[in-house]
Amino acid sequence: MSRQADIERRLDHLGNRVREYADGAADTADSWLSRSRRAVSKLSSGDARRRVARRAEDFADEANYQYRRLRRHAGRHPVATAAIVAGTVGALFLLYRTLRRDED
Repeated sequence: MSRQADIERRLDHLGNRVREYADGAADTADSWLSRSRRAVSKLSSGDARRRVARRAEDFADEANYQYRRLRRHAGRHPVATAAIVAGTVGALFLLYRTLRRDED
């Protein structure tokens, strides 16, 4: 086999591999685009907004209940008071980071 034919065969093989990779990348990009469109359409509905608002209210109610419950116990022991303060500050930082991450 001549050197010229070997080079042409290798270039054809390389071209086919590049086309396969490009097709795979295009298919992946199309899949991601369609998935993101579906996700946006689900979140933009009014029903989703109401569900998120209800969950936020439920979360706030539960946090308030737990805070009041722990506060009653904190009066009995000073270490519990320190734990409540640390937990509250930690929860606020976690909530802040979570909300900031959603905005970005």
